[in-house]
Parts: sequence; C-alpha cells; structure tokens
Amino acid sequence: MKWEENVRKVTPYVAGEQPKQSNVIKLNTNECPYPPSPAAGEAAKQTDYERLRLYPDMNAEKLVNALAEYYHVKPSQVFAGVGSDDVLALAFMTFFNGEKPVLFPDITYSFYDVWAEVFRIPYRTCPLDENFRIKKEDYFAPNGGIVIPNPNAPTGVFEDIGMFEEIIAANPGSVVIVDEAYVDFGGRSVLPLLEKYENLMVVQTFSKSRALAGLRVGYAIANEKLIGYLKDVKFSFNSYTMNMPAIEMGTAAVLDDAYFKETVGKIVKTREWTKAELSRLGFSFADSMSNFLFVTHKQVPAGRIFAALKENGIYVRHWNRPRIDNYLRITIGTDEQMRALVAFLEKYLQEENND
Repeated sequence: MKWEENVRKVTPYVAGEQPKQSNVIKLNTNECPYPPSPAAGEAAKQTDYERLRLYPDMNAEKLVNALAEYYHVKPSQVFAGVGSDDVLALAFMTFFNGEKPVLFPDITYSFYDVWAEVFRIPYRTCPLDENFRIKKEDYFAPNGGIVIPNPNAPTGVFEDIGMFEEIIAANPGSVVIVDEAYVDFGGRSVLPLLEKYENLMVVQTFSKSRALAGLRVGYAIANEKLIGYLKDVKFSFNSYTMNMPAIEMGTAAVLDDAYFKETVGKIVKTREWTKAELSRLGFSFADSMSNFLFVTHKQVPAGRIFAALKENGIYVRHWNRPRIDNYLRITIGTDEQMRALVAFLEKYLQEENND
C-alpha cells in the first residue's frame, strides 16, 4: 500500500511475558517480590481525586526536591520521568545527535538498539569479553555518545567506578549515560563523579528496589546544563508526562528510607542463598550484584529448562540470541518462591540425569 512508504518501521522491544493466571511463580521481569512502601500506599489514600481535573506539575517539583535532598544534589540537577525507559528515550533523543555511532555493549538492555533505530541514531555494539565484562578500550574510540548499564542487564555484572571514570574522562566530547537500574542491590553508584565530569548522566528507577514498577517513575541526575537540555526536549514533546498520584506516591517512597533498605536487604540475602543452591545444582553464573541471576547449566540446555519451568508454572527469561541462548535470567523472588524454584530444579535435573 502506498501510504506505508512513509511509515517509520522498527522492530519493537519485547518485554518479558506477563502471564494471565495468578497461581504462578513469576521470576521473569525483575519486579520486586515485596509490596511498595506503606507510606506510598498512604499517600495514594490521601490523594484528592478532585485534583485529577487539573494538569500535574510539569516539573514534578515535589518528587524532584525529595530526590535532590536524598542524593545531596541541587533540584536543578534532577529530571523525573515516566519510568527510566522514558528518561533514557528522551536522553537518546536529546544527546545522541551526531554522525558518529553511539556505543553500548553487545549483551545489554535490549531497548538501547530499539531507541537508536526509532530515532535514526547510528550505533555500534561493543562485545563483552568471555566473562561478560566490559572492555574499556572499546569505548576510547570516536563516538557520538555512550550508554552502559551498571550492573549490566541481563548479566548482573557490576563494573568498578574506576573503569567508568576512565571512559568518561576519555570522552569529553560525548555524553556518557550510566544506567543504574539495579545499583541498589550491591553496586556502587557513579554519582560522586558528577562533581568532576559535566558529560556524565546517571539514570535510576523506582521499578526495582522501590517496588513501584506499576507506577512508572524514573529519574536522571546530571549537571544543570544537561538537565536543562533534557527538559527542553521533554517540554517540546509532552509537558505533562508524570501524573499527580505518581508524584505523591513516589515522593513518599523516597522519604521512607528504612523500608527501602529493609526490602533491598531481604532481596540481597535471598540472592546469596539462591547463588549457593544453584551452584550446588550444577549451574554457573557471573557474580550478580542485581536482583537477578544469569545462569547456565553444565549439562542441560537452557531452552529445555526454560520450557520445563514454564510448564510447571515458574516463569524465567530466556533469549534465543547469539552468546546468551544457553542462559536463563532468574529474578530473585521471596524466600518461598526461590525454595520452590530450587526444589523443582533439583527434581527435574535428577530426572534428566537418570534418562
């Protein structure tokens, strides 16, 4: 059809499956297994629904101020958006406009190449080494920008802040985005580097450690000039992106630091237990500093394990892609969920070995 000649065609991002049935163990989308802060729930109850007839604060000032105080930066250094995906997409649109390719790892968050394609941004992927580690030298080449998650997804590998400083310092003409969606689970943020480098932007989210994936809250922290450019693009695109309940509940979640730390602590403890159990069962994996494990078994193919788990109501993530097609990404759930996972795998692998 002729009208299709002017359609922008892209291959979209494919999210993890959202099963319709409720009696499953869902470990495939890195959601938090615990509820959000009770303070966020209370903020929802106290929200005046009549205010919904009004446009929300386009600057999300209440939330931005809370984040600025929490991270000891100026409010003018904080940008709030509708999940970190919204923040990252706007950052791609804002900062990656040169003719040189944007650089990111070959095994990484699979939205990066989607945004590059939809915004017509040239890009080049940099292969991780055999241990799924960043090769910093790959990012010393000419480029139009850099984006790297830390810890990386789906591998869970955390890279030291010193390596990022080398990359940032070597690229004064490019904006370097560090995507820290999983940093709260044991990593160290690169936020202290903001004092030294004006080309650095850090992006985080409420979807993982703050258990608010359904609310869609993400944010960026950078120098005031970068945040100003990001706001200019946002306000040219859609000024009122963050709704009023999200601002109120998100602010309450930031202020309840005790609950946040308690939740993260439980997930980390369960993660370490799960590492030991899966290792006992013959799985190997990089040392994850996130809320998931990226595992492979020495004998049984990942695709077969994935199918067996799903058939028995346990959902994990599997990609049929080069280099990672024999790996599974397993989100850390509650202790009860992880015990059920390990019990099933123990029985299943024993049956496989007896065949």
